[in-house]
Amino acid sequence: MRLSGPRAGKWCDAATAEHGDLLDLIAVSCKLPSLKLALAEARQFLHLPGDPAPPRSERGASDKTLAAQRLFGMGRSIAGTLVEVYLARRGITRHGPCPSLRFHPACYYRDGAQQEKRPALLAAITDLDGHITGIQRTWLEASGRGKAAVTTPRRALGRQFGNGVRFGSVGEVMLAGEGIETVLSLKAIFPEMPMVAALSASNLGALVLPKGLKRLLIARDRDPAGFGAFERLARRALAAGVATTALDPIHGDFNDDLVCLGANGLRGVIARQLGDEDLASFGFERGQRRR
Repeated sequence: MRLSGPRAGKWCDAATAEHGDLLDLIAVSCKLPSLKLALAEARQFLHLPGDPAPPRSERGASDKTLAAQRLFGMGRSIAGTLVEVYLARRGITRHGPCPSLRFHPACYYRDGAQQEKRPALLAAITDLDGHITGIQRTWLEASGRGKAAVTTPRRALGRQFGNGVRFGSVGEVMLAGEGIETVLSLKAIFPEMPMVAALSASNLGALVLPKGLKRLLIARDRDPAGFGAFERLARRALAAGVATTALDPIHGDFNDDLVCLGANGLRGVIARQLGDEDLASFGFERGQRRR
């Protein structure tokens, strides 16, 4: 990489003869298929305003995926935004870096012929290779203290089936759950555990499992849909040689537990359901008492 001179910012790989500039590196490292998306990613990193054009109305699934990628590129880091206010109201005050989440201050919301701009949480839905296949939009109140009072405050755009919103790089152990808030509640107290939010019970049951996975912890919601999703995913995991453990909340889901019990209480709820091997995966000492 040249750091000065007329070719500053240019790079060349002596082994392969590949060359380019910083935008090329961004496109490769973030697996972005176009220069336009690489520019959007660079703007987001530098906290520069994105393309103000509203998302296009698309017909085909591939077009919707491109629209989702473009919209996500228009978002910015959630640090210091209404998204952090929203998460804090849900008890999630420690979430670490979340590159799969972004904030859009004026995301278009359509209800029939009506159209308006509202602040929104954008969540990138990715496949196992890290490519963005869709996004989930959660529109927020102007204060950030809750979801917007609209007919459907959550909407997906693009391809979701089998994919999810990912937090951390998967190795031999992974946790899967339904909602973003549910998974972030667990991520807040077990930050080293790689996790994925499937965004719905039906998609949790259809989640595509990565190669090399040996143990899968499934955080199921306490309702019939949650138990059904666990059964479907557990059967598929067993067929692939992946051991599964079910994690059950005391209340409706693990975000409810975090709000009602606090971080230490939620940690105890999880610890009581794990064997020694899983305790080590979650950061407990092997054989630690589970109260």
